[in-house]
Amino acid sequence: METAARSRAWRAILVLCGLVLLGSAAELRAGTLLSPGAGVLVRKSAEPFGVFAFAISSGGLQQKWSALKSRLDDDMVQLALCDGDRDNCASPAALKLLAIVDQARARDGRARLGETNRAINLAIHPANDGTDDVWSSPLATFARGAGDCEDYAIAKLAALRLAGVATEDLGIVVVRDVRAGEEHAVVAAKLDGHWLMLDNRRMAMVEDDAARSYQPLFVLYQSAVMKYVDEPMRLSMAPAEAH
Repeated sequence: METAARSRAWRAILVLCGLVLLGSAAELRAGTLLSPGAGVLVRKSAEPFGVFAFAISSGGLQQKWSALKSRLDDDMVQLALCDGDRDNCASPAALKLLAIVDQARARDGRARLGETNRAINLAIHPANDGTDDVWSSPLATFARGAGDCEDYAIAKLAALRLAGVATEDLGIVVVRDVRAGEEHAVVAAKLDGHWLMLDNRRMAMVEDDAARSYQPLFVLYQSAVMKYVDEPMRLSMAPAEAH
């Protein structure tokens, strides 16, 4: 008798759970992407642009970034040495970049990022690499005095690191400029939980959410190259439409 009663109690619990699950599924089916209600959960990634990304370990971009990082590290050592002994610094390019870093260090927060963006935009003249698409180190760019979008971004990355911005709060984002119909590179800097875009095409910085003409493709960190998925992750139990 006790066993039968216990069995009936378990069946009642399962039925109740089933009703709860059915109710949740109904709520999910009622949701839409424009009006999610309780039905669709849209998760925002911590990456710039709020889109999920995954690490890649091969491909042309990853190889190019890995090759650049060794030259970038060499430049950072030379810049640090010149920073500590300006009188004996033999690199005019390093002194020019350090002058920008000095101005950035005198500011805090958003002003530090904005000063770096503005000063490097003015210090480098736009030049197209053509089909070669050479990614130059910061000192090579400042020695030349010219570069394309990724050269601006790499120089800004180095300057911000020297100015005291944490490495984990910096990345280079490769985007698709939908309006121009071409790929482009900008620096993403995190400040107070928000990502700001440092772009050689504009003096004013904008948050990632406001850069609506940019479709993110890759984000390059010191430790990894990340490839973006097409859309933010959406969780839904709505049935697939028939085709």
